[in-house]
Amino acid sequence: MEDFHICPVTNYYKKYLLPVSYSLVFVLGLALNAALLWCVCCRTRRWSSTVIYLTNLAVADLLYVLALPPLIISNAMGSLWPFGNIICKSVRFFFFVNLHCSMMFLTCVSVHRFLGVCFPIAAVRLRTRRLALFASGSVWILATAEILPTLVFAHTGVINNMTVCFEMTNPGQFRVYFPYGLFLAIVGFLIPFLVVITCYCSMISALYCRAADSISTGRTARMRNKSLYTLLVVLLMFVVCFVPYHIARTVYLFVRVYMPADCHLLNVVMISFKVWKPVVSFNCCANPLLYFLGCNRHRQQLRAWLWRRRKRVQPTVSVVDAGSTNRSGG
Repeated sequence: MEDFHICPVTNYYKKYLLPVSYSLVFVLGLALNAALLWCVCCRTRRWSSTVIYLTNLAVADLLYVLALPPLIISNAMGSLWPFGNIICKSVRFFFFVNLHCSMMFLTCVSVHRFLGVCFPIAAVRLRTRRLALFASGSVWILATAEILPTLVFAHTGVINNMTVCFEMTNPGQFRVYFPYGLFLAIVGFLIPFLVVITCYCSMISALYCRAADSISTGRTARMRNKSLYTLLVVLLMFVVCFVPYHIARTVYLFVRVYMPADCHLLNVVMISFKVWKPVVSFNCCANPLLYFLGCNRHRQQLRAWLWRRRKRVQPTVSVVDAGSTNRSGG
């Protein structure tokens, strides 16, 4: 196994920040996306195109959080990788595939909403289940094809006598990896980001203009304002979760390739990149939260299900308590 010597980096924060944040994302993401899948799959009679996109988004987010446990353990051990080369490649592959799938399905959802708000007549013809199934299948195929080179670039190596799992590739191959990293930044992030920004800005503009041009009842105005607030929140979450991470990642790659001897700058950009990594992970928790907050029907279904489970557990507790009381009284 090849031994790589690079600039000494400040990585004490990784032992605390990444395990804690990834563990929180794992617990919340697993619970929230499982609840979302239960709502849209088990409690939905008619599978509309919206349900298809939401189901695929929840599956991508769920698979993303399931790739986190090995990373949690490795970061808690100070970047030591005890799981071998095959698991290293697999974890990196599934981590990035599902991250890119999540971005692409958010793009599909934004286009879907854009058609309904800005082109309602055309939306009747375009927002079909067949097209949603085709788009969803295309997203999975495209994301998998984009990330396949990760299986070649990602592998284990030795740094300072410690086996690690390289996130992108080893330091000796960064110049080869750089064009691929730029490709991922453009195709996997920049293009979907521009589509999402365009769709949501157009929807916000259309709703705002309709509110200004029409005389609405109080209920209609409240619904329109709620839609505007929801769109703004979703847009803000997308920007906060994805933009800083991809900018920091691209800058880090650039410094790795063109200024590798500047250890101070390398430390700064590496810390920035690592700090933004948990933020992009929180997106998989935000997606179901925004869905539940914005959908009254599914929020009520989830509340009713939790209430039924609580009532089912309460009699059992009462019997146990009663038995304990009788035993203590006897």
